Amino acid sequence: MNKDEVKGKAKDIAGRVQRQTSEWTGDDEGQAKGAAKQVEGKVQNAWGKVKDAAKNSQNESKSRAKE
Repeated sequence: MNKDEVKGKAKDIAGRVQRQTSEWTGDDEGQAKGAAKQVEGKVQNAWGKVKDAAKNSQNESKSRAKE
């Protein structure tokens, strides 16, 4: 797990909380901002996973090349 995954998950959770509390209070703008933050977090988390996968693939390739 890298920093993008951690930050992305944190943004996702913060956005979910903001969206939900805004929904309870009837704040449409807050709901939209929370949803946007949630999406941003999910994208950042996914980007972190892609980077991890690429790094792991590269490490596996180097290990195979040594053999």
